[in-house]
Parts: sequence; C-alpha cells; structure tokens
Amino acid sequence: MSQTIVLAAGCFWCLEAVYQRVAGVASVQSGYTGGNSPNPSYKEVCEGSSGHAEALRIKFDPTKLKLEKILDIFWKIHDPTTLNRQGYDIGNHYRSAIFYLDSNQKEVIEKSIQHVAIPNWGNKITTEISPLTEFYPADSSHEDFYNRNQNHPYCQLIINPKLKKLNGVLESDIS
Repeated sequence: MSQTIVLAAGCFWCLEAVYQRVAGVASVQSGYTGGNSPNPSYKEVCEGSSGHAEALRIKFDPTKLKLEKILDIFWKIHDPTTLNRQGYDIGNHYRSAIFYLDSNQKEVIEKSIQHVAIPNWGNKITTEISPLTEFYPADSSHEDFYNRNQNHPYCQLIINPKLKKLNGVLESDIS
C-alpha cells in the first residue's frame, strides 16, 4: 500500500527531478496547493493571487522508503529559512511547505523539524506545515520537465546542483 505526501520547496521542477531519482518513490506529480483559488492556472499561481504554492505530490512505498527519509532529503535540498523564496525564485508560490494527510504524518514532520532545526540551521525555519486540502495537478508541460529539458538553462543552473546534493545525501546513507 502506498502513502502520499505533498511538499513545496521552490519550483516544482526541482522537487520532481530530485524525487524521481529516489528509490521507493512510486510516482510524482507537479501541481498547486495551499491557496484559495480552485483549479488555478500556472499563470495565476505565478502572479501570486491564488495563494497556492508550486508543490509535488509524492506517492511512495513505506516498506521501501520511510517518510523520515523523504523529509531528510527535503531539508537538505532547499533552504527552509528563506520566507517565500528559493534562490532566484521569489514569491509566496515558491515557499517552503509540507502538506500532511493525517495526524501520523504531522507527528513525523514535527519530529523531523526538531531533529534538523538545531544542528543545521542558524536561522529560524519558515516552512509552513499544513493539512492538505486540495491538490491541483499542473498542466502536462510541467510534468517530467527536467528529464525532457536537461539543457534548459534553469535545469543546468538550478536543478543540477540539487541533484548533486541528492547524490551526497544518498551516498552518506551508504557509507
């Protein structure tokens, strides 16, 4: 039986490229959540009026991949202390957020924040922790973006460094 978690950490292209490469992830889907507009378009989200964040819905096999590991990767591939931005991506739709589906997930998330906050970040973590209400899939042009566009400047400058961080996280588990 699979489980689902929804994460936001800047551009959803970055999250998708990272979590597609994690063993135990069954599927990923880019989309929008956390706002007030039903079924928003990419343009509406980018304009900031919808209140939605670019997010990634991750379905995973908990017998092969624990939520704790998904969160460990999440904390290491973005900066959870910058409010409404990740690098050059600025706006409330690029905020750091975790959208949980049940109280068990919320408990794991809260423990994860306590574990990571003190040793790793000098600044206060601004990551929003909220229950998932609705998730609106992005249009198909945003799906599998990195794999289809590896030579795109955004992929080269922004996504490739995150993938290098991911490799470091995964290698540290092996050694």
